[in-house]
Amino acid sequence: MQFNYIANASIPSVSGRTIPVIDPSDGQPFDELQRSNAHDIDTAVRAARQCYEAVWSKLSAAERGRLLMKLSAKVAEHADELAALEQRDCGKPTKQARADAVALVRYFEFYAGACDKLHGDTIPYLDGYSVLTWREAFGVVGSIIPWNYPMQIFGRSVGGALAAGNVCVVKPAEDACLSLIRVAQLAAEVGFPAGAINIVTGYGHEVGDALARHPGIDHISFTGSPKVGTLIQQVAAERHCPVTLELGGKSPQIVFADADLDAALPAVINAIVQNAGQTCSAGSRLLVDQAIYEPLLERLGAAFENLRVGPATMDLDVGPLIRASQQQRVWDFLSDAQVAGIPMVAQGQIVDEAPETGFYQAPTLLRDVPVDHRIAQEEVFGPVLSAMSFKDEDHAVQLANATQFGLVAGVWTRDCSRQLRMAKRVKSGQVFINNYGAGGGVELPFGGVKSSGYGREKGFEALYGFTTVKTVAIKHG
Repeated sequence: MQFNYIANASIPSVSGRTIPVIDPSDGQPFDELQRSNAHDIDTAVRAARQCYEAVWSKLSAAERGRLLMKLSAKVAEHADELAALEQRDCGKPTKQARADAVALVRYFEFYAGACDKLHGDTIPYLDGYSVLTWREAFGVVGSIIPWNYPMQIFGRSVGGALAAGNVCVVKPAEDACLSLIRVAQLAAEVGFPAGAINIVTGYGHEVGDALARHPGIDHISFTGSPKVGTLIQQVAAERHCPVTLELGGKSPQIVFADADLDAALPAVINAIVQNAGQTCSAGSRLLVDQAIYEPLLERLGAAFENLRVGPATMDLDVGPLIRASQQQRVWDFLSDAQVAGIPMVAQGQIVDEAPETGFYQAPTLLRDVPVDHRIAQEEVFGPVLSAMSFKDEDHAVQLANATQFGLVAGVWTRDCSRQLRMAKRVKSGQVFINNYGAGGGVELPFGGVKSSGYGREKGFEALYGFTTVKTVAIKHG
């Protein structure tokens, strides 16, 4: 049985109700979470406020940094334990779960070093005045964490918020809570004061809504779907609460005829099969120069056929989807594509050892996908790659920008001038040239435009979003 973690203590929900924890690899329950409600959120917010006013706001930036560095080291010591929790909870292959734990270590390490680097400015002004600015923490930050990368997104959201001087109330997705509860416990072990990090589990419409509405929340950080992001934004607007939104994507991989295909193809494949395609920045659209369209699809199709899908513990190319409803969502998209006559180039293989009760989906490569079909417009959140050809650079830009999203784009070309033109013309928060994701560096600001959200997390830029600027004007004659 898992409990909420509030003020450095394991606390049951007042509801007395629980939510089963399901292993995606076999579809069977193996633990229980608290089905919390607004009362539990209120308890957590009060604990956070007490911590902020009595303890956390009085720590120096250097002291906050030392605590975050201790937490980084502690997480590193427990990386295998955390990876195992993430693996069973989310269905991630071992190497992917381990990579998430290592990334969490790096997030805390990075933000530990950034705490005392957040400076203000002096502003030249009228004679007899001295004007300066400093950055102040909001206070209590509400973080709503999705199920696809709980440790990584916890690191960039909560790590950044703490570094900037805030305390946090965290609502993880009900499908992925185990690793985050454990991280909060580790934080208490290294000396984080009671109330600095609080974890409240439950359903979005009960706990997430209560968190967004709570008058004691000073800032909301939300990562998830555009639909839910809109609801969060609307609720927050009722009390003028600032929000950072990292929403969905329909990110293009744009491959020109002069590209290094030996380098491009592994990146294209990884960008759609990593975490079974359940990645907001997944490269889910493949735009290919018509001059190389056929030979590239032939090579890519052969590679897709060799991809293997199975239980997380087998550590194959792809693990299961998170739950049955997500599996059904992917099936519905593929069914619509079949009805529309969209050709399938190739599929991967689900291994015989995969339990029939697990939530598996073979990676699928489609071709000649119409730009206006829903599988080219909407986020599938599964290992489905939609390929289409373009005539020239202008056509490539047109196709790349032809969705409501603008999160990530990949551009593959040896032409240096084209690289810069495409980087400017593609409407996206991040553009990767001859790579995709740049290794996921925690230093790199991350966020989108259009329906992919606004605000930035990761990197030093995140600290600006977790603070507000105060201007001080002194008249001294």
